[in-house]
Amino acid sequence: MSYDQLKLENQLCFPVYAASRLITREYQPYLDELGITYTQYLVFLILWEKDKLPVNDIAKMLILNTNTVTPLLKRMEQQGFIKRERSKEDERKVIVCLSSKGEAMKEKAAVIPQALANNLLKEDVKVEELIHLKEELERVIKVLSK
Repeated sequence: MSYDQLKLENQLCFPVYAASRLITREYQPYLDELGITYTQYLVFLILWEKDKLPVNDIAKMLILNTNTVTPLLKRMEQQGFIKRERSKEDERKVIVCLSSKGEAMKEKAAVIPQALANNLLKEDVKVEELIHLKEELERVIKVLSK
C-alpha cells in the first residue's frame, strides 16, 4: 500500500499552518514594540471595531474557547489595556471594554497592517493575490466552523 496521503507535502494543513506561523513572525517586531502578543493584538482589533463585548463573543470571533480567552483577558486587564465587568442585564456575562490606555494603543497599531502588506508586496506577491487568498481562506473557515 502506498502512503502518499501521509506525506507532508500532500497536506493542506501544513502550508496553512506554516503561512500562519510565518505571518505571525512578521508581526512580532511591531507587537514587541507595543508590548503585546499576537493574540492580544487580535483582541484589540475586535474591541477597536466594537467596544463593550461579552467574553463569549470575543472567543467566538477568535474561534477560541472561553477558557482560553479568559486568562488572556485577565493579563490584558492587569496591563491596563481593558476592563472587565459583569453585565447589569445578565450577571452571567462578563463585558470587556477598552481602557483609555487600550484605546490609545489603536493609533500606535494603525501602521501595522500596511507595514506587513508592504513587506509581502516587496516580493513577487500582488495585492489581488492576497485579497483572493484571504477570501478563499475565509470560505474554508466558514465551512469548517459549521
